[in-house]
Amino acid sequence: MTVAIITEEPLDEAVVRDAVGDAAHGAVVTFCGVVRDHDGGQAVRSLDYRAHPDAERFLREIVDRVGAETGLRVAAAHRVGDLRIGDVALYAAASGGHRAEAFAACEQLVEEIKRGVPIWKRQHYEDGVSEWVGL
Repeated sequence: MTVAIITEEPLDEAVVRDAVGDAAHGAVVTFCGVVRDHDGGQAVRSLDYRAHPDAERFLREIVDRVGAETGLRVAAAHRVGDLRIGDVALYAAASGGHRAEAFAACEQLVEEIKRGVPIWKRQHYEDGVSEWVGL
């Protein structure tokens, strides 16, 4: 079963990690993308993530494609809505027989999610200004 979730609820790392677990896999790599307090030299107060209505379909296609290309189990969950500093925006995971392939698959998954899932980020800065990033 593919785990590819987009939700406004706080993310559960265990759901993503458990989706890739396998008794034959000795390496499980997880990535946790956390909202940080700065960007481009400016202090960030919070973020808004907004998603296209079909974003979860795009995420599922990427998870399925990376899994097929690498032959590994991969999964991801992305949060949308209003996030504060320290909130988790993305969990991604990959598992395989060896750590090198699991690390590579997890990195590929994260990069493809960033490029291919229609989710937009609006940063709110401490000075009261806000801007959309990566449009």
